[in-house]
Amino acid sequence: MSKKKTTNSLALAGFDDIFQATTEPAAVSSTHPNGHDEANIVNGERIVEIPLAELHPPEFHPFHVNDDEAMKRLTTNIQQYGVREPGLARPRADGGYELLAGNRRKRACELAELPTMPVIIRKMNDSDATIAMVDSNLEQRETLLYSEKAWAYKVKMEALNHSGIKGEMHSVEVLVAQTGESKNQIFRLIRLTELICTLLDKVDTKQLAFNPAVELSYLSQSEQTAVVTVMDNHATKPSLSQAVRLKKLKQSGELTPELIDTILGEIKKPSSDEPKGSEQYRHFFPVDYSAEQIEEVITSLLKNWQAEQAPTEGRATA
Repeated sequence: MSKKKTTNSLALAGFDDIFQATTEPAAVSSTHPNGHDEANIVNGERIVEIPLAELHPPEFHPFHVNDDEAMKRLTTNIQQYGVREPGLARPRADGGYELLAGNRRKRACELAELPTMPVIIRKMNDSDATIAMVDSNLEQRETLLYSEKAWAYKVKMEALNHSGIKGEMHSVEVLVAQTGESKNQIFRLIRLTELICTLLDKVDTKQLAFNPAVELSYLSQSEQTAVVTVMDNHATKPSLSQAVRLKKLKQSGELTPELIDTILGEIKKPSSDEPKGSEQYRHFFPVDYSAEQIEEVITSLLKNWQAEQAPTEGRATA
């Protein structure tokens, strides 16, 4: 199979495409060349039970593997039914296998105390391996963090370019067709990879909104670090207008740590849909609380206070 044909087959690959056969049907052997028992061969693809210790994550893996509630559900499912979808891996030069798809399943197998995991072994070059890794995760994961999308789109575009799709616009069109995102949104998401880790974490945890984060990505690392310091000191998060001002000052060469502190330390004016009066109490609340949440807490406290005062007022007028 030529490289160009391989690239075209992977460029818009879905989960079924990634795991389909790429070789002619072969005779089933009883053991894998590395000594592992052969689990099955489907259309020429080896599905092998590989010891978990021999499965290694990719050198760069933009997708998080967390021991959260979703992982608990996956672990329980695997304990009951086993691994129903094999992982996808390629041999490593140093031994073992690079697990391109199935790192969450591998972790669930570890938690379920299983010794092995079914994996499809496939030889792939670096670009095709990256494309397969991204596509399988985009297909399988129900929700993705901003950081996961940003890095996944970036590395896939780079892999597509290396694989023969020429020009940035051609590779982004592949992502548009696959994800349904607009070109502009894809480029804006990729801008997030220019953020320092602390700011990108704040985007993931909703301590920093997406649009301001895109504008802040044009600041240098030291300037972004100053933004983080001010955010923590003032218990605030930049608005879009503040982030745009910082970006413009950066572009004009006028941005200083003092200006960052001054701009982000400003008390934001309530938006037209924010109840008047709640802004002055914002510093009492977590930074990710919305105006509606603040208003709800204040109203609840006032109702409780009013209920406590009612008997006292009644006695005074009796």
